[in-house]
Amino acid sequence: MMDEKSTEGICEEAEFNRVFRANSKDLFNFLYFKYRDEDEARDMVQEAFGKLWENCSKVTMDKARGFLFVVANNLMKNILSKKVTASKHVPVLMKVDRNIENPQYQMEVSEFESRLNQALSELPENQRVTLLLKRIEGKKHKEIAEMLGITEKAVEKRLYIAMSTLKEKLGDFL
Repeated sequence: MMDEKSTEGICEEAEFNRVFRANSKDLFNFLYFKYRDEDEARDMVQEAFGKLWENCSKVTMDKARGFLFVVANNLMKNILSKKVTASKHVPVLMKVDRNIENPQYQMEVSEFESRLNQALSELPENQRVTLLLKRIEGKKHKEIAEMLGITEKAVEKRLYIAMSTLKEKLGDFL
């Protein structure tokens, strides 16, 4: 009976809205790091919550967040498998003031951005996403593990390998 009562909560509009408010931003950020396409990420957030609503009687309140991230991850995998170029998934990590008057500095920044984006695009997707969630979003290892459905040790390993690869490829710039 306890499980039945906890699933009824998600099927109630007020509780569903609470779950939405508590998780939609993180889910959007997760999707946005995968795609770098704001509209597509917003659409997939809506689709994931639609699937939660369709399955509200089967998902307990404490499993709702995990369910959303698994659904979103599966949606991403389906879309990514249809995309040909990885360049659409490469984020621009640096926002540099282009008004700096030193042309040498501007050229170096531009070259660094280009090499960084290239190095990021060459990382395996799982390492790239883990790195972006940690470095850009500032997520903790535990949060990343929950979002990606992996262990904290796996997060640490992905981050270590990704950073080692970036240091190797960008060594002369660092």
